[in-house]
Amino acid sequence: MMQIENEYGSFGNDREYILTLKKLWEENGINVPFFTADGATDAMLIAGTIPGCAVGLDPGTTQQDFDLAAKINPGVPVFSSETYPGWLTHWGEKWAKTDSSEILKEIRFLMDNKKSFGIYVVHGGTNFGYTAGANSGGKGYEPDVTSYDYDAPVNEQGMATPKYMAIRNLLASYLPKGKFLPPIPPPVRSSEIPQINMSVFTSVWDNLPQPVTSDQPKSFEAYNQDYGFILYTTELTGAKSGKLTVTDIHDYATVFLNGTFVGTLDRREGINSIDLPETSVEHPKLEILAEGMGRINYGKNIIDRKGITESVTLGGTPLINWKVYNLPMDDKFIYNLRSSSRNPGKRGIFFRTTFYFIESGDTYFDLSGYKKGIVWLNGHSLGRFWDIGPQKRLYCPASWLRQGANELMIFDLLQTEAKPVFGYKTLE
Repeated sequence: MMQIENEYGSFGNDREYILTLKKLWEENGINVPFFTADGATDAMLIAGTIPGCAVGLDPGTTQQDFDLAAKINPGVPVFSSETYPGWLTHWGEKWAKTDSSEILKEIRFLMDNKKSFGIYVVHGGTNFGYTAGANSGGKGYEPDVTSYDYDAPVNEQGMATPKYMAIRNLLASYLPKGKFLPPIPPPVRSSEIPQINMSVFTSVWDNLPQPVTSDQPKSFEAYNQDYGFILYTTELTGAKSGKLTVTDIHDYATVFLNGTFVGTLDRREGINSIDLPETSVEHPKLEILAEGMGRINYGKNIIDRKGITESVTLGGTPLINWKVYNLPMDDKFIYNLRSSSRNPGKRGIFFRTTFYFIESGDTYFDLSGYKKGIVWLNGHSLGRFWDIGPQKRLYCPASWLRQGANELMIFDLLQTEAKPVFGYKTLE
């Protein structure tokens, strides 16, 4: 069975679109049963389901949910395609911890009524690199943390949790007499790493590529960049101080005037302006280092451009004539970094070290001593960190750790002093 669309009823109602998707698969020889998945509401199911395709409910928790789906799209199987055992966490929140009693209640209903279901997610995971997403609910912009542990029955590392044991025991109670579930695999090996001392390696300012010129600042996508950072610079030729407004910053930025740090902009907090101080420089240089964080992946704001998405004004006057530096901080960019100490005190520093590891096991690198940025281990991006939490440790699978010398690199937007890093066995 193959899914045609995922929660399309939450976004649109173009019947021809989803019917065309189904037709395209069939024309290419895919003749297995199809299904869709949508929330259990009239509007979502009317817009998202297709005649003849099974209906997935995200989630199906009551008989009324199943009855509604059968009424809107009769004659096809209905199942709970996303039964939620946990939830995701955004930066600045507490860890999403869900009570096991609710998922046990839902599974008991599904089992008792012989309803098929899928658990989303059984196994938590990790948003390595720049893959973390975001939401845009009642709180505005809500970027996801790097961990996708999800408070799932099997955690980010692959360990069975108490929630897993509770679900397993419930499912086992429905087995025929004399039948048993297979044994649980042994725990995944994890390791602690003692203090890792970091050193200043280089600065983003000493590794700038050739810029492109732009009358007005544009989004990342306009400069053929998907993720990472972009530096926008201009010289102030009129007003040199006052209220600087970026409409709008997606999603975070550090602001500098004549190389001196002025402050930050933060979409999550709704902060898109800052006061530029007085300066005696004839043509002061303004620098805005923008970071694109998670893209919104649900709801009306799903088209989520990154960087400066409209304009920059100083005292209400638009600023023009920009130089724009692409800083994707992808594998190629990181590989080509060159050591330098010309800008050791200017925020936007890469820290690096080599440490030795002789064990075999996963670890969680603790970034409590740092503020906001990205971490790489042997060239593999472990994802974002941010001192607002709740996540302070980043998961690293054993396969990325070498027996012997390992290179750890940290880019921090705000930190100027090297601090030690530690490896722990658990996320918390």
